Amino acid sequence: MDFMEFFSMILHADKSLKYVIENYGTLVYAVLFAIVFCETAFVIFPFLPGDSLLFIAGTFSATGAMNPWLVIILLIIASVSGNSINYWIGSLIGHKIMEKDHKWIDKNALKKTHEFYEKHGGKTVVLARFVPLVRTFAPFVAGFSDMTHRTFQFYNVAGALLWVLSLVLSGYFFGNIPFVRDHLNVIVLVGVGAAVIPVVLGALWKLTKSMTKSRS
Repeated sequence: MDFMEFFSMILHADKSLKYVIENYGTLVYAVLFAIVFCETAFVIFPFLPGDSLLFIAGTFSATGAMNPWLVIILLIIASVSGNSINYWIGSLIGHKIMEKDHKWIDKNALKKTHEFYEKHGGKTVVLARFVPLVRTFAPFVAGFSDMTHRTFQFYNVAGALLWVLSLVLSGYFFGNIPFVRDHLNVIVLVGVGAAVIPVVLGALWKLTKSMTKSRS
């Protein structure tokens, strides 16, 4: 296998997991760990599979190809540690920028971002787990805006538990049902929409009210 084939396999691991299991055996656990860790730890990897990968890992666990509890434990560790690294990188960059007093940084905007994360950061960190792209950037922004570390870690662990358990166990119990397997992407999108849309609408409603008050 050359590098391009390996990269393609990693990039589409949710679709090629069977191939990894059949040809590399227990190495599949390391592959799963590495993908989830990189997606959550580094903002340059938002394109890696997340939700579908966890779900499909659950479906293969149901067939006996993998140990479901080992999958869950490893992915929770990967998810928590990945977010922690991402937060640390964001915090480090944020502090370096503030120390050098760059003129192109709007400190007022940064202050507002900090206040937002102190008030709503917990919900943001948890819900971001279920939203591609946002999942990768939320912990970085939390660190950059100097969200309280203890608060971040509490919701980091809570979000990882909810994300991994819900998707892996859903795949374990329902992933091999033909209808679910054939409409996986739609089901994941509906689930994400049900969780995120009410929060977005609530935030827009509060923003509209505050703008109305400021004009009156």
